Amino acid sequence: MRWSFPLACLLTLTACSGTPTAPATAPAVAATPTATVAAPRPSGVLLANFDRSVRPQDDLFRYVNGTWLAKTEIPADKSNYSAAAALQDGVERNLRAIAEESAARTDAPAGTEQQMLGDFYAAYMDEARASELGAAPLASPLAEIDAIRDRKGLVEYFGRAQRHYYSPSPNLEMGVAAPLRSIIQPDARNPEAYTAYVDQFGLGMPDRDYYLSNDAKFAELRGKYREYLTGLLELAGRPKATASATKVLDLESRLARAQWTRVELRDVEKGYNPHTVAEANALTPGFDWNAWRAAAQIPQQDKFIIGQPSYFKAMAEAVRTVPLDVWKDYLRVRVIDDLAPYLSEGFVRSHFEFHEAAISGAREIRPRWKRGLQQTEAVMGDILGKAYVARHFPPEAKRRMDELVGNLLKAYGSSIDELEWMGPETRREAHAKLAAFTVKIGYPEKWKEYPGLEVRRGDLVGNVIRAREANYRREVAKLGQPIDRAEWFMTPQTVNAYYSPLGNEIVFPAAILQPPFFDMNADDAVNYGGIGAIIGHEISHGFDDQGRKFDGKGALRDWWTAEDNMRFQARAGQLIKQYSAFSPLPGLAVNGQLTLGENIGDLSGIAVAYKAYKLSLGGQPAPVLDEFTGDQRFFIGYAQSWARKYRDEELRKRLLTDPHSPAEYRCNGIVRNVPQFMEAFGVKAGDALYMPPDQVVRIW
Repeated sequence: MRWSFPLACLLTLTACSGTPTAPATAPAVAATPTATVAAPRPSGVLLANFDRSVRPQDDLFRYVNGTWLAKTEIPADKSNYSAAAALQDGVERNLRAIAEESAARTDAPAGTEQQMLGDFYAAYMDEARASELGAAPLASPLAEIDAIRDRKGLVEYFGRAQRHYYSPSPNLEMGVAAPLRSIIQPDARNPEAYTAYVDQFGLGMPDRDYYLSNDAKFAELRGKYREYLTGLLELAGRPKATASATKVLDLESRLARAQWTRVELRDVEKGYNPHTVAEANALTPGFDWNAWRAAAQIPQQDKFIIGQPSYFKAMAEAVRTVPLDVWKDYLRVRVIDDLAPYLSEGFVRSHFEFHEAAISGAREIRPRWKRGLQQTEAVMGDILGKAYVARHFPPEAKRRMDELVGNLLKAYGSSIDELEWMGPETRREAHAKLAAFTVKIGYPEKWKEYPGLEVRRGDLVGNVIRAREANYRREVAKLGQPIDRAEWFMTPQTVNAYYSPLGNEIVFPAAILQPPFFDMNADDAVNYGGIGAIIGHEISHGFDDQGRKFDGKGALRDWWTAEDNMRFQARAGQLIKQYSAFSPLPGLAVNGQLTLGENIGDLSGIAVAYKAYKLSLGGQPAPVLDEFTGDQRFFIGYAQSWARKYRDEELRKRLLTDPHSPAEYRCNGIVRNVPQFMEAFGVKAGDALYMPPDQVVRIW
């Protein structure tokens, strides 16, 4: 489960790809050209992806992407696919070359980046060694659990698990080895100081609803989960595996009932609960926070932040009352589940069949090199990133992005001035926050280091645990130190972007600065509809329903007047209502409250990107390219960026867990609220994407 407190708001990019071809016929929606230019740049419009049987006034998503959707098959090893995924595939191939070159060297000096990278990847790729070892690498981790003798020892183990199974990856579901998890980040009320946050954790399935829902599909998955846990225990040689698995499932279900919902987890004010150790001990009788802190090697602090007090109260009750043997079996399956991908074939296959096939719908396991690369990135991503940037990131891409971001920030400032619903006091604060934004493009100024990390060929599980511990030591060492404003929370080889409210910064990694999102050789209209809307989306996270609660210094502070807050909430409520009406699967609708922040980001992002595009024209008319006006190409560029296909299992999971709406609604659900889209394509009453003016939502 992701952290309740927002370290960063991810875009979770998806897009389509294709090769432009000449249209069979000119689209009826094109307007009469007002100007032409000599030797224009390519339009960037992916004409081969269009479905001309669909009207853009009814379904822009399928008009622009319909042929791509019809012809593209989701790869057997994936649960969904898009051109962002295709772009990431290309990045992976580049990273594979880097990793294999390092692995081919056996003479790199110990402790160097090349040695650590090469030996880690080589250890993962040594499938014969994994088969030879079988379950042997589990002996030491399981012996540590066997050694727990009492409740105090149980709490201390929870603390040690923070070190052994810490994951620096954005995928925070990795390393589930205890019912709580810690993270070090700036104090939201005092963003000049680091503090420790603790959050609910510890479920082996993606969300509490998988344990609690009466839906037949989730009941079926619970049965498969019990079978999976039984199989893990049997592979590890545990007796009475079926009975133990049933008790573990019951314990996880108990934890799930106490956990906050995804909607509750989004509330940053509700999730900020500072406690001294004495106060935390009073909240959770029987759970000794000093013992946990010492085992987790977290230095003594005046306070730390408890994300979900009611959960921790219930968790402590479970620590006191659930039999110790059940807790130990819970910890065993959590550790075996976490380490299964790095063991012999039986463990790997079992892990895939539940987590990837049953939960997400994948048909085949990913090739071993992709899994090895993913884990290498998870624990030493900056080593790979440094090599990737040196080989594949052109400096001119950063210069062009600087120009685009500058125009987007200027346009956002103009939009703030034009908001008829915002009063002068709040407007001044909004401008101050916008002026304080930090922009990071391409790659970090300072790369993460991995001092003391020992990597050995032939010891994959040991390497994974030692690498996690090295990353954990780096995090804990932040306490008491100045805030590192240069730090990145995403590697440059990631096809994504993010906004961090605690740093008030927007970050665009190198890998995203490629077609179809950003093409240095393409016309500005499609670039502003693509990467421009992405830039606008990330800026808008600073002003969405949760980001707006932080000021320009990254402090959680209410800078809104009561009247402006009410007007904002009213507009947000309209957007919640619109999105809650979308139902991509029978009986399952989009959660308009869970997705509100991302929907605001999409809506405000496209609005400010359009304004920035118009500014970029310098008062000159845009040319007609590929039979489309500039405004039409802008919205086509936007639609191209959201083409995506899901398997039903994955879509079901995302509707419960993902704060992003499904891709179709990130396109069609947004443009129907944009008057300029209506004008560009002549949308009228009776068209499917027509929205009556009194129902159109504009927030920023």
